[in-house]
Amino acid sequence: MEKKITIQELLFNRGLKKEDKIILVRHKDKRETKVIRGVSYNKSIYDIYRDQPELFLEYQAEQSDDKFKGAQYIVSFLGEQGTLSRFLGVYKIETTVTTDRHSPYYYKMAEVDGFRNLKERVIIDWGKGTQAWCQGISNEKEIIEIAPGFDNAFPGYPNVILKFFQLRDIINNAYPEWKRMLSAVNCIYAILDNKTGKIYVGSTYNKLGVWGRWSVYVDTKGHGNNVSLKKLVESDPKYADNLTFSILHILPINISPEQAIKEETLFKNKLGAISFGFCNN
Repeated sequence: MEKKITIQELLFNRGLKKEDKIILVRHKDKRETKVIRGVSYNKSIYDIYRDQPELFLEYQAEQSDDKFKGAQYIVSFLGEQGTLSRFLGVYKIETTVTTDRHSPYYYKMAEVDGFRNLKERVIIDWGKGTQAWCQGISNEKEIIEIAPGFDNAFPGYPNVILKFFQLRDIINNAYPEWKRMLSAVNCIYAILDNKTGKIYVGSTYNKLGVWGRWSVYVDTKGHGNNVSLKKLVESDPKYADNLTFSILHILPINISPEQAIKEETLFKNKLGAISFGFCNN
């Protein structure tokens, strides 16, 4: 009989220690309205995670009871159909705040780097008869699947549409296939502000291609030194969560700046990015 692999084995092989105080957490909140940091949201927990990842972390951090008491780490999952659960990351609890004005317990935590390339890829069975959303590490959970991730699932240039948190994850973890493909070409790209509907159109014309230019956006927390975006990011460090990056048109890796800017201007005019967007010229 084939031996089952558990999430515990994966965690311990990746650097967590058996003597660590670890709690497994499964988020599957069926309430229609979620109150996070004093604000009501009529969205599913999946939509909050997908569209506003920083808000999801705030949701995870505030609790009505001392659920993570004494824990050094929590291992976070998103509940899916039945008892299936998708791995979201490992977080180290740094401080527990009991004087928070929004919730009785607020846990300040930081994501542990060694597990980021497994985010959203590892699917486990939470187990029948063990439905408590918060459990100790001793409750073994079988790994059902390790699905393809960004590193080997480049969708093709026309299909590249990335939320900023996805772009940040790709760049920071240097997913090989994405890096290879985005470094092979330059492009005309768009940045859509999902909060205001404004659009920015830009071009890349360097030896590192799209990868080189988009790395700058990650390094600058989303603004890429664009004047209008920089003002927004400086006023709100989390503003980039509203941005979506996409490729409009492929350009040769050896294209001249002059030719790239000419192509860029064409798309700016087509999309009204100067009159109604973030482009200043």
